[in-house]
Amino acid sequence: MYRDRLSLFPGTVALTPDKRGTPALHVGGRDLNELAAEFGTPLYIYDEETIDNAVHAYQDALNRHYPGPTGITYAGKASLNLAMAHLMAAHGLLLDCTGIGEMHIARTAGVPRAQLLMHGVNKSRADLQAGLAQAGTLVVDNLPELEGIAQLVHDRGPAPALWLRIRPGYAVDTHQFRQTGQRDSKFGMDAGECVDAVAFCQRNELPVTGLHFHQGSHFHAAEEVLPALDVVCELIGRLHQELNWWPQALSPGGGWGIAYHEADLPHQSIEAYVATVAAALAENLSSYSPPLPRLQVEPGRSLVARAGVAIYRVGTVKQAGSRRWLLLDGGMADNIRPALYQARYSALPVTDPLNRPPISENAWLAGPYCESGDLLIEDLPLPEIKPGELLAVPVSGAYQLMMASNYNGALRPAVVMLRDGAAQLAQRRETVDDLLLRDIA
Repeated sequence: MYRDRLSLFPGTVALTPDKRGTPALHVGGRDLNELAAEFGTPLYIYDEETIDNAVHAYQDALNRHYPGPTGITYAGKASLNLAMAHLMAAHGLLLDCTGIGEMHIARTAGVPRAQLLMHGVNKSRADLQAGLAQAGTLVVDNLPELEGIAQLVHDRGPAPALWLRIRPGYAVDTHQFRQTGQRDSKFGMDAGECVDAVAFCQRNELPVTGLHFHQGSHFHAAEEVLPALDVVCELIGRLHQELNWWPQALSPGGGWGIAYHEADLPHQSIEAYVATVAAALAENLSSYSPPLPRLQVEPGRSLVARAGVAIYRVGTVKQAGSRRWLLLDGGMADNIRPALYQARYSALPVTDPLNRPPISENAWLAGPYCESGDLLIEDLPLPEIKPGELLAVPVSGAYQLMMASNYNGALRPAVVMLRDGAAQLAQRRETVDDLLLRDIA
């Protein structure tokens, strides 16, 4: 009954007998029991081959379905550290950094300026200075920001390529906290403001070269992009007619969803999403004489989520009323998404995950923190689980660690990158001394 859950794990998942002959979960050629013994728990692992395959799926789909130039931007907010920045840069992707902090990570990783893109809805002066000095592309959220950029350029020199973020008036069907494209969203400019922004750039000789919009994160029907794309293409026609301006690049954002739970299967493919957007863009702009803009998709979650697995150790098993509780050594401090978005996850025991007989009471998985909201997975069919066992939670590669906290003095977990049987520590586990680094005695 648990076999469907295997397809949620990275593409390299395998069941391999351990020293006692008992099947155990392997990812990237490594036994998860051995990784937990070596690096401790909670532990986050990333399978690089799964990321490679997701990048190639986007590249292949873009090449097949869009007649113009194409590109991919990795949204670093999904998961970013030095190792991830290296990997995405090696694939030739642009790296989307929100503000000076993510930009510092990318620059420390050695990502070339041409592959750096800065985003942000309320960029500080320090953010803008870093973007102007270090990014190849800067996405402008609003007119006051554009005026600030013009002043900084006047004071310090040339600007990078500027893209204007449009607020199309349409959001996708997702949790309200993940919606970004609606008419009253805090993000971007409406069509009239965008026309004013292009005219401002022309008057001030600023290199405005592209348009960007985003409707929300973790949606599941590609057709939801089409109304916003129609609005943006109509705006492009207006800009061409009134200001003789045409974008070199157009980014319809990202947010393509993935399956987190076996109930989410099957899920529409990356190709279905890309094919829908590409065909609509090419058709909408086919009557104009300038060449098609570069279609620059912006995935984050759909590149890295399935590549990640969180490994927890069960500390206490208890019965409370009708609930069987499995209390783990991690929870809302490393994964706030169930509390914030009601995100639904699944799990398997690391040892003998498929053959153990089910029991009548489903499991409720929670962490050690002093919050009733510290609930990782609700009402999940699982076999009997004993204290000390390891549980693996798939699809843990996006947003979880980027939102992690030190609540209750929690120590953020180690992160390990896997490829061809080799395990490379990407981020060490925090220590109690790390909790004091910002304190002044």
